[in-house]
Amino acid sequence: MSLLLPWVEYSPGMDGLLERFSPIFTADQLEEFKREIADSPIHPFWTALLQGLIVGPTVNAIAGFGEEVGWRGLMFRELIHTGFWRCSALTGFVWGLWHAPLVMLGHNYPQHPSIGVLMMIAWTMLLSPIFSYVRLKSGAVPAAAILHGSLNATAGLSIMLVKGGDDLTTGVSGLPGFAVLGTSCMLLYIRLRDGWCHEIYDYR
Repeated sequence: MSLLLPWVEYSPGMDGLLERFSPIFTADQLEEFKREIADSPIHPFWTALLQGLIVGPTVNAIAGFGEEVGWRGLMFRELIHTGFWRCSALTGFVWGLWHAPLVMLGHNYPQHPSIGVLMMIAWTMLLSPIFSYVRLKSGAVPAAAILHGSLNATAGLSIMLVKGGDDLTTGVSGLPGFAVLGTSCMLLYIRLRDGWCHEIYDYR
């Protein structure tokens, strides 16, 4: 979706990705990455996709479970009685705020660590209803952990082959990601409003 933006272009050499992380890597490291990309018989995108599909629902899910015990475990149980959307919003806010120290250190938004904190909070608030819905429909935290792990494992794919813009305007946690999540939340709202998921209203 990033390619729909006029200032973003396709970049098979992954120049945009390397540029984005230039603040946290040395020039020698970046040059080494470029050489590895050029010499690889298989483009790193396909390797990363395969790794994400394998690692996401397995190893990453185990790591994600540690977070999800808090977000879709404890907080979900304590807040779902207030309503699905309020529970999701409050959980998403705390979830994003919890990431603030890492964002300030250059993770997720290395080009804009300060503004990135606000972006992360907004992003997790948009993401939270989807995770809460998976948790509710599955009846178990591990389902949300698998989704969490898979997202973490594949999020980088959205910026690997684009050039232009920055960490605020491209990628899954940038403006394109916001648009996709916003649309998903609207569709979920319509679904729940029409009574297609009665379990949610039973919690009120």
